[in-house]
Amino acid sequence: MTTVPTKRSPIIGSSTGPEAPYPLKMGGKVIRGFGRGSKDLGIPTANLPVDDIATPWIAGIESGVYFGWASLRLPPSCPDRGTTSSSDTTNITTTSIPTTTRSTTPAAPTTNQTTPAPDSHSHSHSGFTLYPMVMSIGYNTFFHNPTRSTEVHILHTFPPNKLQFYGAQMRLLIVGFIREERDYPSVQDLVEDIRVDCEVARRSLDREAWAVREVGGTLDGSWLVRETGEEE
Repeated sequence: MTTVPTKRSPIIGSSTGPEAPYPLKMGGKVIRGFGRGSKDLGIPTANLPVDDIATPWIAGIESGVYFGWASLRLPPSCPDRGTTSSSDTTNITTTSIPTTTRSTTPAAPTTNQTTPAPDSHSHSHSGFTLYPMVMSIGYNTFFHNPTRSTEVHILHTFPPNKLQFYGAQMRLLIVGFIREERDYPSVQDLVEDIRVDCEVARRSLDREAWAVREVGGTLDGSWLVRETGEEE
């Protein structure tokens, strides 16, 4: 059994942004998973199929935890879709992620202090809404899953009755790797490590070179909100 590290790096990557092979792209319709995210862990996830043909890079990538940006095409009934400003010539409305909170050289957090977290979302004319995310690719060793899965946790608080995204179109822009897949002595140890993953992802994305342009950064995130069928 893998020992849970007592100390984790608070941030991933340099201030200059993602390095090869990142960013990686992945997309598809949200499918039903094992149903443990919300029920057993209190950390809701949206699953995408692991498709070696559509995403050939996934067969050779290390199982573990990754982070980046997700876009969801949410139904009009969802109150958290966001709205498009009539004065916005690019048809993107951005909220909750002021660029003044980002630093190109962020300091490591001190004890009992948290870095302002990107909990942003922006809505596009194509119907996709952008969110920061953290995700796992692997077998979830603690639960002994028989097949490899992709589970995405959106770093945004949705209304409790709006957490079902089955069938929704989702796209991912994976910008970095947080840690390898691990086993744990208990569910609580697993949950605590996931919560650290979330904080590491938030801090890492809260830098200009790691945030997509659509939310005020410099990283190209146009694919996330592109109309279906538009040229890559």
